[in-house]
Amino acid sequence: MYQCKQLAAAGLRAAVLYRTFTFHSHRPAGSMEKNLQLVRNIVPPLIEKKHKGQDGKIGIIGGCTEYTGAPYFAAIASLKVGADLSHVFCTKDAAPVIKSYSPNIIVHPVLDSSSGVVDVEKWFPALHAMVIGPGLGRDEKVLENTKVIMEKCKQRGLPIVIDADGLWVIVQEPSVIQGYGKAILTPNVVEFARLYNTVLKGPLDEYDHQGNLLQLSQALGNVTIVQKGQKDLISDGTTVLVCSQQGSGRRCGGQGDLLSGSLGVLAHWAFTAGKEKTDGLNPTLVAAFGACALTRQCNHQAFQKHRRSMTTSDMIVEISTAFNKLFES
Repeated sequence: MYQCKQLAAAGLRAAVLYRTFTFHSHRPAGSMEKNLQLVRNIVPPLIEKKHKGQDGKIGIIGGCTEYTGAPYFAAIASLKVGADLSHVFCTKDAAPVIKSYSPNIIVHPVLDSSSGVVDVEKWFPALHAMVIGPGLGRDEKVLENTKVIMEKCKQRGLPIVIDADGLWVIVQEPSVIQGYGKAILTPNVVEFARLYNTVLKGPLDEYDHQGNLLQLSQALGNVTIVQKGQKDLISDGTTVLVCSQQGSGRRCGGQGDLLSGSLGVLAHWAFTAGKEKTDGLNPTLVAAFGACALTRQCNHQAFQKHRRSMTTSDMIVEISTAFNKLFES
């Protein structure tokens, strides 16, 4: 069993994760407008001399028989935000369905194959960032391949965004992501609690959301975490940013996939721009703040038109105008 395979390494993981950590006096998050300006700083200009692929080639690890919409949402969001190419690495059965959603996405039916890791790894030179988890499912072979792919991404220095069942891989073996500065985890409330309980072996403080976030990030070696909620909290264990961009009360499935896909692109842009453009702030924080603000703005705009009938597909239509409003107007 996938989970059983990890028990032998439990002692080692505990030694890694039960290190002593201290709270840093994290610097103020600043105003929403100041943080939005930092995102504007990393957005690359559209100029005629550019070539295809320069503004982002994003990989999506996910997609199985049951969940084909999630990797599509992540991939199409990356393209709508401004990536030039988007690749989905999924299971064999999911590939024809995902291909049918859009001709703009490159689909590789390799994730459940015995050569899946090699088949994905050969595309690494053609990718700028990897989004891991949308529609991944819980198949043991797929999860094992995904864990190895995470390790390979780290070796190559690729920014990685981990969401959904990609987070389940981390729950099973937190050391996989320990201390990797180019990783961004995007858990919802349930996923965050599961990670916290696994890593810190204790209950959350229901009155101190920022403290919980700082503790978890520090315990994972200052990995950046986006704690999605009524307000999105973002931290690398030192700084906490709060994204309170107006959204809506509508919580249809798939919105997290839009966030992870857009975050993959913004992470590439942020690391390319460097800390001069982010005012010394960790590029992962700026990218995450931008993705959170954009997703919330899309949610708000779509809700104004569709109210209770709003779906994530309606939000995709809003990406262009939302991006322009927040980052280019």
